[in-house]
Amino acid sequence: MDHGERVTPVQPIFLVNLRDHVHENLRKAIIAGRLVDEERLNERDLARDLGVSTTPLKEALRQLETEGLVRTEPRRGVFVTYGPQQAEEMSLARAALESMIARMAARRASPADIDLLRAQVADMETATRRGDVERLIELNELFHGQIHEASGCEYLRRLQSRQQIYDHTTRVGLLQDADERGRAFAEHRAILDAIAMGDPDSAERIMRDHIVRSGQRHIETVFGRARPGDRQ
Repeated sequence: MDHGERVTPVQPIFLVNLRDHVHENLRKAIIAGRLVDEERLNERDLARDLGVSTTPLKEALRQLETEGLVRTEPRRGVFVTYGPQQAEEMSLARAALESMIARMAARRASPADIDLLRAQVADMETATRRGDVERLIELNELFHGQIHEASGCEYLRRLQSRQQIYDHTTRVGLLQDADERGRAFAEHRAILDAIAMGDPDSAERIMRDHIVRSGQRHIETVFGRARPGDRQ
């Protein structure tokens, strides 16, 4: 199957870190559902579509395999291994890590950290009211990044970065919904309040619920159904 419209050619500016950019490009295509579960990846076609040689592509595929997003079968090739079950597992792993990071932030955040978080949430309120989706995506990254910084948990931060199941297109689609924007803002404000009050238990619980809920919405959007564990 031709992958050409589902992956983006690597730009010349990225050639220094070619493997990393090929990896990120393919990861986004898998996470967004453009490269689908159990699809066989034709390495020659992928290299052509990405505008790279097979060497950085093979390195990127090996990295994706260590992340559980592809598998290699002898004499058969490389296959995507990302479906709703894998997405749910990654979401739960991220929820566990992010909730512990929030817990530590509630213990360790300085007054300056709290001030930054308050300013970000105030900006979120404005962007939510205006329906400024791109600004909300930017502020979400800043808010979670500031919590990571306040926690001082560098190791947990690195671990959670491998569990991201969102891509930009999916985020935009989700945040076009005014109700979703409102829920996300309310959750972020509640996380801020728990951290500002120095309440580790509440910060952990609210962050976990926030990540699990948003992960479920992502799975429903990408795969067109509820997560595997849900039943009518």
